[in-house]
Amino acid sequence: VEAYIPISGRAIQGATSHNLGQNFGKMFDITFQDEKGTTQIAWQTSWGLTTRTIGVMVMVHGDDTGLVLPPRVSPLQAVIVPILSKKLKPDDAKDYCESILRDLQSSGIRVKYDDRTMYNPGWKYNHWEQKGVPLRIEVGPRDIEQKQARVVVRLNGEKVDMSVEGLGAALVTKLDEIQSAMLDKARTKRDEHLVKVTDWKDFVPNLEKHNLVLTPWCGGQHQDWEDWVKNKSREESLAARGEQEEDTRTSTSVAAKTLCIPFDQPPLPKGTKCIASDMDATCWVLWGRSY
Repeated sequence: VEAYIPISGRAIQGATSHNLGQNFGKMFDITFQDEKGTTQIAWQTSWGLTTRTIGVMVMVHGDDTGLVLPPRVSPLQAVIVPILSKKLKPDDAKDYCESILRDLQSSGIRVKYDDRTMYNPGWKYNHWEQKGVPLRIEVGPRDIEQKQARVVVRLNGEKVDMSVEGLGAALVTKLDEIQSAMLDKARTKRDEHLVKVTDWKDFVPNLEKHNLVLTPWCGGQHQDWEDWVKNKSREESLAARGEQEEDTRTSTSVAAKTLCIPFDQPPLPKGTKCIASDMDATCWVLWGRSY
């Protein structure tokens, strides 16, 4: 599974699976009895979904203010911030905010009441925005008078005044909307940078535009041609930048690499040539710069 990072135009492996065959079964003598009672060497697979997905999430959704966390994985989904002043003392805000807290908790929302008095509201806004909490609920004296609260969405800065009557249920819906909007935004950004290329002269220019490049390919058995693409794309990219060679310490090469052979294959007309070898193509393959 390859993820796309819009800010850098690079792909990163989010999860992986491998057919390990019987190699490790033979090496470590891992055996089992089949239905006939015969001893067999085990076949193994490897499936990996690691903590790197947290980093991918940060890079895909974060902005210049800080984290933007999807509601389903955010440790806190909402934070209640009282706007304390001469008109609203901590004790006056306490009961009202705690009633909102209980309502949201009863609706299954992970919520915190930030009743700290050593920080002003503006500081708290910045603090929780940096942490990426999806919803901020502001409570001022006017909100208490009108039995409402101001809800601020971290994703887009939307602000809406909502009645405290049924607020928990309403925010459950709002969190679902945020989750969907974040996924749609990430998909749209990825799809905007997914291009088909059938001529080599268009390959590197599209990499320079932060695109993922889908090309006809002669097949995974031709490792030599994949190496050719890596070397040629590095050479042309460096030349376009006026550079001679990459720093040997770099971990993010300008060379392209194969990312995957997509399950959903576009039509491949008979006689379509591989982008590199000019042999008949057998599939479409996705290329890109990668972490």
